[in-house]
Amino acid sequence: MNETPSTPTPRSRQGMDYGESAEVQEVHAAIQREKREPRVGLEPLSIWLIAIYGLAIFFGGAYLGRFSGSFSGDSLDPNPGPQTMKKTAGGPQQPGGGAAELTPAERGKKVFSANCQVCHGPDGNGSDAQGYPPLAGSEITNGGSRRAAMVVLKGLQGPITVKGKQYGSAVMQAWESLGDQKVADVLTYERQAWGNKGSPLTKEQVAALRKELASHPGSFTAHDIESAPDEDLPGGAPAGGGAPPAGGQGKPPEPGSAPPKP
Repeated sequence: MNETPSTPTPRSRQGMDYGESAEVQEVHAAIQREKREPRVGLEPLSIWLIAIYGLAIFFGGAYLGRFSGSFSGDSLDPNPGPQTMKKTAGGPQQPGGGAAELTPAERGKKVFSANCQVCHGPDGNGSDAQGYPPLAGSEITNGGSRRAAMVVLKGLQGPITVKGKQYGSAVMQAWESLGDQKVADVLTYERQAWGNKGSPLTKEQVAALRKELASHPGSFTAHDIESAPDEDLPGGAPAGGGAPPAGGQGKPPEPGSAPPKP
């Protein structure tokens, strides 16, 4: 009886197939050549962005240091009330034991240090390089109080000649927000400091001038200031101190006039 030869069953090969390992290495090499997937939040910061942030911080700090008014609470305080000296161990005391009240010039020095000293300097000589005119020896500061008060209340723009030199690169802002008392105090200080001989001002004088200038739209120019009369505002004390006249008190009676009624 003839038997049909059986087909041999293929046996699976055991061990490593070196042909397959070559393919695996090619796949791994392709994977390694590919870039890693980006992950949100871990991207490197641009060097230009770092430089921009650094410049912004630098100029912001410089601006605050120049225009912050020394971070004083009085720099933009609209309250025109008088300031009193803090009580200290060695400070001047009144007979009753309370702290002595500051003079208008002393109060004005505080206002000047917080708002004006940045441009005009602590010695009042201004800055030639930046175009800020001096206050020490200035014709406007030593002249009539009207012109000086006009500049402080409404500001000044354009070129102006002070002590024979022209200044024109800087613009002075208006300081109406300081209030009448502080404007009077700072003008009194400026007109009596650094050898100046101007007359003091009172808040009533400043208030009257503020009403007079209420319709003026903007800052003054040098022509506007020179066109104004070089005179003291009415109701003030003369240069060198002294109380302002009130109703003719202190004036000697004219010869032949009747004595005042009691």
